Amino acid sequence: GLRMEGSFGTANVYRSSMNALMAYQGKEDLSFNEVSPEWLKGFEVYLRSRGCSWNTVSTYLRTFRAVYNRAVHLRYAKNVPYLFRSVYTGTRADHKRALGEEDMKKMFTVLPSDSGIPSAVIHAQELFILMFVLRGMPFVDLAYLRKSDLRDNVITYRRRKTGRSLTVTLTAEAIVLIKKYMNKNPSSPYLFPFLRSHEGTREAYREYQLALRNYNRQLVLLGEILGLGERVSSYAARHTWATTAYYCEIHPGVISEAMGHSSISVTETYLKPFKNKKIDEANRKVLDFVNYTIVGIIN
Repeated sequence: GLRMEGSFGTANVYRSSMNALMAYQGKEDLSFNEVSPEWLKGFEVYLRSRGCSWNTVSTYLRTFRAVYNRAVHLRYAKNVPYLFRSVYTGTRADHKRALGEEDMKKMFTVLPSDSGIPSAVIHAQELFILMFVLRGMPFVDLAYLRKSDLRDNVITYRRRKTGRSLTVTLTAEAIVLIKKYMNKNPSSPYLFPFLRSHEGTREAYREYQLALRNYNRQLVLLGEILGLGERVSSYAARHTWATTAYYCEIHPGVISEAMGHSSISVTETYLKPFKNKKIDEANRKVLDFVNYTIVGIIN
């Protein structure tokens, strides 16, 4: 059903979750009556033993929970209160995806054209900057932008993930980069030349995946050339914009709206790794302000 709707990414998640369930079960058939809190805990332990991250574990369990709830609604399974309570279905921000201050300076450094750096790497850098100035637009939304989404230096589009409508007023920097990389094919509906097939087809999804893999490869090379401290991926621009906005004292609710998150709790996940650092910085400022008093007490 998801594939028929054109939701190929979500369909792949469901397929991966099903494969993991079958591997744990040791057979292709699973009765809903066999599912218990103990069975689910065993599945969680099994996934962790295979080296799955907590976020991957959560994805598989949330996918299975959605299927189980649908089965309950259709009366194929009985409603068991708190069935999934003992397993992890949250989201962790263990890995910092945002660039630090020094890495940001390097990323925004203009690379000379005669430096010998491959043009594909320079293109990746400039696309990263474009995604950043477009309020951390994800690569998937950038790839699927249509020419009709751009009117009078304003881009209006729907997030592929949440369906939320967003409007971005282009800055001078964004206009320059869009004009440089926009699709020159007059018959193509897409704003950028990542896709050729009709939207919603499996071919278009494969073209997007290929473009994303290539982009991430170029970002890794770029990170090595610039000597970045963190491995860079396509999502780094999005996380970097969010955390930069947070350090500029912009309220998480505004950041959530700007990024088209489904809820502010998603934004809080983005910002979680940086909150303690910001709190420590605030404490240092307080202590510096009253330092003369503290020094007097200590002495």
